[in-house]
Amino acid sequence: MNTPTIGKTNVTLKQINSKKREMYKKAKHLGMSHPNVVMCSQELDELLNHYQGIYQFNFVV
Repeated sequence: MNTPTIGKTNVTLKQINSKKREMYKKAKHLGMSHPNVVMCSQELDELLNHYQGIYQFNFVV
């Protein structure tokens, strides 16, 4: 892994953990099926997909 990619991975992991905490807090107060929780979950999915893409790219190249 090159240095710029490591930086991207670290930022993405921080974003993932932050979004995860945000989603848990919202779910606790609003319920799992609330639109705000669902939207947060979808944003978390996007971050996870992005992270997976970075991770896979580094092991293919």
